[in-house]
Amino acid sequence: MASDEPAGPLDAVGSPSRAVGVDEDHAAVGPAGVAFAAGGAGTGPVEFPSLAVAPERREHRDDGAGQRRPVLVWRFAAPMRMISSAVLGGGLTRGEWVINAEVTADYRREDPGRHLQDIASELGLPVQAGVGLMTATDVLRVCGARDGGVRCDATVGLAYPAWAAAPDGLPLPAVPWRPGTVNLVCVLPVRLSDAALVNAVITATEAKSQALLEAGVPGTGTASDAVVVACPDGTADVRWPYAEFCGPRSLWGARLARAVHAAVAEGTARYAARWSQPST
Repeated sequence: MASDEPAGPLDAVGSPSRAVGVDEDHAAVGPAGVAFAAGGAGTGPVEFPSLAVAPERREHRDDGAGQRRPVLVWRFAAPMRMISSAVLGGGLTRGEWVINAEVTADYRREDPGRHLQDIASELGLPVQAGVGLMTATDVLRVCGARDGGVRCDATVGLAYPAWAAAPDGLPLPAVPWRPGTVNLVCVLPVRLSDAALVNAVITATEAKSQALLEAGVPGTGTASDAVVVACPDGTADVRWPYAEFCGPRSLWGARLARAVHAAVAEGTARYAARWSQPST
């Protein structure tokens, strides 16, 4: 590095190879309603009704310091079943939208849920009908990937990577502060049982950690990471398959894992490239 800045945790990270199905800046991966399953040579398109909507890029007026910032908005044509660790609308719920709002790096508000409600209202969304995430990383650098009808969008910030099972009282790393949090928004075109939804969260988290470890990140994530998994609502809607399992070796869990892995790997490479540049 040419910078006098102390080396951060990602300064030596190499760029992972681009995985099949990575959605560069949300460009179309295939014809409308067609997603490509990852696999070996000869893998063909698998047709599913289109659920994997790309996020809209909007602005909100208060990042916690009174400044305008970007916000990503996913709008669904019909209510979806969701499970999430979101600040707003978290848990097992039904919703019509997801937002991922960028906030100031020095965020001090103690009511992030109320703040996200205000952002949703500003965007014209029905406040009680969605899920809201926050991050201090640049949401416009979102990376998307698809696999066999499953989509994952990831915003990746790795200021303070951490091991899940860390010693009690471990201090933050002695490196310059950088915006951080890995937020995942995952959409599957299959009706999942409650147990499968929980399993999907585990699968997505494992795939995220795999991508980070493969890139040389010293941790399994950050302490503020969040995940949203959405799937069609309705137990008898025959347009959508039904699945009771979503582990990494199940059909839909494997597709979810590959989509998450590809999106997080790409986001990690972009983050590393950005923060390893010489300071100016």
